[in-house]
Amino acid sequence: MKKLLLFSAFLAFALTAKSQSEAYKSFKVDISLGYAIPAESNGTKGGVSFTIQPHYRVSDDLALGLRLEGAALSYNTSGNDTKVSVLASYAATGEFYLADGGIRPFIGAGAGFFTRASIDVGSGSSTVTVPSATKFGFFPTVGIETGHLRLNADYDILPDKGGYFAFKIGFFLGGGKK
Repeated sequence: MKKLLLFSAFLAFALTAKSQSEAYKSFKVDISLGYAIPAESNGTKGGVSFTIQPHYRVSDDLALGLRLEGAALSYNTSGNDTKVSVLASYAATGEFYLADGGIRPFIGAGAGFFTRASIDVGSGSSTVTVPSATKFGFFPTVGIETGHLRLNADYDILPDKGGYFAFKIGFFLGGGKK
């Protein structure tokens, strides 16, 4: 229910806000694929992340958005045991663009809900499933945009040492120069 309320409030704000963006189109959607690395790097195997992030440009330099991301991370726990964690996140975001030229570096941050479920696979084919849990987390992000190409890195900070780094490449639809 809280997720639905947060999403509805964001959508109402985005639809009723008056755009002040003069050089760029007001609405864009980022689609990115990336490499995810667990912050606890003991026996790290890494993983993959996929992100869809609609934005609304409040001005040419500021964009507010909603990030929907999924990540799958793999760890070596002990011996031949492997742990796989799957995360889904829903977060409100803000990005500030530092330049207005062809290459636009940006910094940003976001906060929202992260749901994590894990599966432990033992060497004796025993499998233990850890039920999912939803926690509040946040992340800083940095990156560049040029044309409709987007490169960025973020560090998702979660409680209980569940954070991860993600390095992403993607593109965006809309949001280009007017």
